[in-house]
Amino acid sequence: MITKIGLSNFKCFENLKLPIHRLTLLSGLNATGKSSVMQALVLLHQTMYEHEWSRLLKLNGSTLRLGRVKDVVYQPSRTSRQMSIALQDSDAKDIEWTFIQRRDAMSMAVRQVKWQRPRMEECIWKEGDQDRRLQYLLPEELTRSRAGKKFVERMRGLTWLSAERMGPRDLYQLEDSEFRSQVGPSGEYAVSKLYSTGRKQIRKTLLCEAGVGPTLIEQVEAHMKKFFPGFVMTVDAVRRANVGELGVKTSPDLDFHRPAHTGFGISQVLPIIVAVLSSDPDGLLLIENPGVHLHPAGQSQMGEFLAEAANAEIQIVIETHSDHVLNGIRRAIKKGRLKASETGLYFFRSRHQAAESGMDQVESMTINAEGHIDNWPVGFFDQLDHDLDFLAGWD
Repeated sequence: MITKIGLSNFKCFENLKLPIHRLTLLSGLNATGKSSVMQALVLLHQTMYEHEWSRLLKLNGSTLRLGRVKDVVYQPSRTSRQMSIALQDSDAKDIEWTFIQRRDAMSMAVRQVKWQRPRMEECIWKEGDQDRRLQYLLPEELTRSRAGKKFVERMRGLTWLSAERMGPRDLYQLEDSEFRSQVGPSGEYAVSKLYSTGRKQIRKTLLCEAGVGPTLIEQVEAHMKKFFPGFVMTVDAVRRANVGELGVKTSPDLDFHRPAHTGFGISQVLPIIVAVLSSDPDGLLLIENPGVHLHPAGQSQMGEFLAEAANAEIQIVIETHSDHVLNGIRRAIKKGRLKASETGLYFFRSRHQAAESGMDQVESMTINAEGHIDNWPVGFFDQLDHDLDFLAGWD
């Protein structure tokens, strides 16, 4: 499990150290760096997944495209061309990468990798060391170790669902599950994953309820029913074409429809359910706006679902503007379905706001076993209170 991320000179962060929990919620105003935290992890994943022996951090790949070095290096530093990403991991412990390149380049060279485990000397790989290769952005001696292998497996298996998820489609591309294990950043491979691995049994800790079959497709359907009562689906391949069809109905009185004729929320929730239920133990899942296109009750239910998934040994980081998702997490904690100590809540401010107020750019809140939060920074899911105060004439 990733337990901390450190960013230096990356996008809007000059220096950030952020503990990561079993379930971590990132909140705050727009353009304050929430997605940047996820993108740092996705950049490492993208390079490890696509280029095993590369000495370059891939800024533009099939998962994420961030442009040039000048787009990702801390903006106030107009001439800097160096940044670093550090991770603290439960297996590989402390790893820090330093990257450098000219500002108009579209990738960054690995300048240095530092790795240290408790009671061991710090290991350093530096640019120009021709006798030691990098494998998955790590010195070979680390990737050959048990801890290194587990870390690489975790990062290569990372799943990121961006805020811009794909809407309903008549046809979905089918991919080889051996090479496309994730649902895709837009959820574009969720149907393909259901088609290729839908008959496999999922882990017992992720089973929905008694009386439902243990396969991925049965469990996905059961979970979708909780969000969309009466939900039933079929996944079929189109003959002589490498595409699949998704049939959906939300009432026993109706026939199957094309996805375009059902609620838009179905296409947004389905990839999340598939990603969670197909996750490996101690997998890492990043989700932006998990409650998008859901009724408030569904948003709260999504918060509970993700909290329960985190309790089933999946590490989940979410970015949300929904107080309903937050309250769903609080409900799950009060029900005993996730420990408060395994939950991290963060509020992000813009660099300008932080400088003007003298407050931290990222503030942490503490939640207890009853779901109560110790402090509510201004702007942290408080708009409803402000609006009601205004309507009541108190503001």
